[in-house]
Amino acid sequence: MLFHLLRHQWTNIRHLKQIHAQLIVTSLITDADAIAGILRFFAEKPNPSNLDYALAVFDCIESPTTFAWNTMIRTYTRCFTAPSAFRFFIRMRRSLVPPDAHTFPFVLKACVLLQSIHPGLSVHSQSIKFGFDFDIFVHNNLLCMYCNFGRLTDAEQLFGEVPRRDIVTCNTMIDGYVKSGEIDCARQLFDDMPTRDVFSWGTILAGYAQNNRFGEVLTLFGLMVAGGVKPDNVAMVIVLSGCGQLEAFKQGRSVHSYIQRRNIRLDVFLYTGLIDMYAKCGCIDNAFRLFLESREKNLVTWNSMIMGMAMHGHAMQALNLFDDMQRAEIQPDSITFLGVLVACSHAGLVGLAWKYFASMDTVYKVVPELKHYGCMADLLGRAGLLREALEMIGTMPMKPDVFVWGGLLGGCRIHGNVEIAENAVKHLLELDPEDGGIYSIMANIYAAAHRWEDVASLRKMMNISGVRKVPGCSFVEVNGFMHEFIAADKLHPQIDETYRLLDGIKNHLKINLLNDFSGDIDMENEI
Repeated sequence: MLFHLLRHQWTNIRHLKQIHAQLIVTSLITDADAIAGILRFFAEKPNPSNLDYALAVFDCIESPTTFAWNTMIRTYTRCFTAPSAFRFFIRMRRSLVPPDAHTFPFVLKACVLLQSIHPGLSVHSQSIKFGFDFDIFVHNNLLCMYCNFGRLTDAEQLFGEVPRRDIVTCNTMIDGYVKSGEIDCARQLFDDMPTRDVFSWGTILAGYAQNNRFGEVLTLFGLMVAGGVKPDNVAMVIVLSGCGQLEAFKQGRSVHSYIQRRNIRLDVFLYTGLIDMYAKCGCIDNAFRLFLESREKNLVTWNSMIMGMAMHGHAMQALNLFDDMQRAEIQPDSITFLGVLVACSHAGLVGLAWKYFASMDTVYKVVPELKHYGCMADLLGRAGLLREALEMIGTMPMKPDVFVWGGLLGGCRIHGNVEIAENAVKHLLELDPEDGGIYSIMANIYAAAHRWEDVASLRKMMNISGVRKVPGCSFVEVNGFMHEFIAADKLHPQIDETYRLLDGIKNHLKINLLNDFSGDIDMENEI
């Protein structure tokens, strides 16, 4: 009866102590199965506060078996006390207890938590010594360890040596390639896999998203659905992020429809992904409707909605959301304040911006970063407070980057301040001397001030240094496909039809303008 109770999943620590006491009273505590049942509880229900009790139980064992040692190592690892787990393995080896195929996966996971490759190398050599290095479970954990430490060459060698691979082996190697930024190698292995699971698809989707290759994310998702693989919520969130980044509204709406058709439960992460997608695609009303609909909201949910409102010029709504967020007892972070400052910038609320900026560190314990200073420089520049912006830059605790000086330069262009613009350009060229856009903006500022000699001098300097302005680029979604156009583009396969259409629109506008102008003349004659 006592052994049956030990196998129950619902047993809690209080019940376990009662059973343990009964085992002692009935002299069954020496039974190996009874001790194994007690130790198994700690591994299956890991809790750091119970580790001392687990250790006391283990130390009462006269001759611990390999299973007992494994269970303790697993318990320490699952409680994220990796140093204790590794020390237990050393203690096991000094006790001359032979490890088995279950020992090494637990210890290798502890090595990853230790964030040091050297214990892992030692465990690898031990696995070879005991003949478990080609065991599929040990091998997969060795592969995972090398991938986590960025030892891609070692991982590839290990991957090539294994006589038998399963889907976990391939998924682990794909994940290693993704973490190392080798997305093309990951895709090659993905394509070569005979079978793939949801994790395979999710990993490759995440890899493309991390490398900002969102077009491939959407293409792969289409292949995934067409292949009959049901994506999990993680894959859905990645795809929605891709739709948002590309502003691909049609695809994003299709993903949302897919979620509704399949009755996929909208958790907080999926709600947040949809809110962010609709906001970035310009459908702020849809985003806000979903925001109100979601019962559970985390920090990212609030941030997505605040930033969405701010980017669409709804400054007061964004600031009201910030107040609601605090009433909901959600602690703001650096992204929250970036959204708040963007809202203030778009509405020209200089006083409020200063108030929020000053409260970041003093009230909310959020240290201002470069992006916040860049936003303030942009806001002050737009408002014409160029001297104030320059003073703020001079008091920054870190070196200003291109966004900070760029915000100031943008303000100089609006208000025609040549002196401060020259100062900003000097620092910008020190940071990025190859950026032709900086020269172009300064040339425009000189031209607005009728300083034509300076314009010519700047153009000459660009020619001598070989700097070229990066041509403008735009994206247009047509029938669910994203088309990229570059200034003076001749490479698009439908470029002739596009220019004919543009010429037609231009001629149509000219005719309408002439008609309007003629109508104005006739009206004047009648008067």
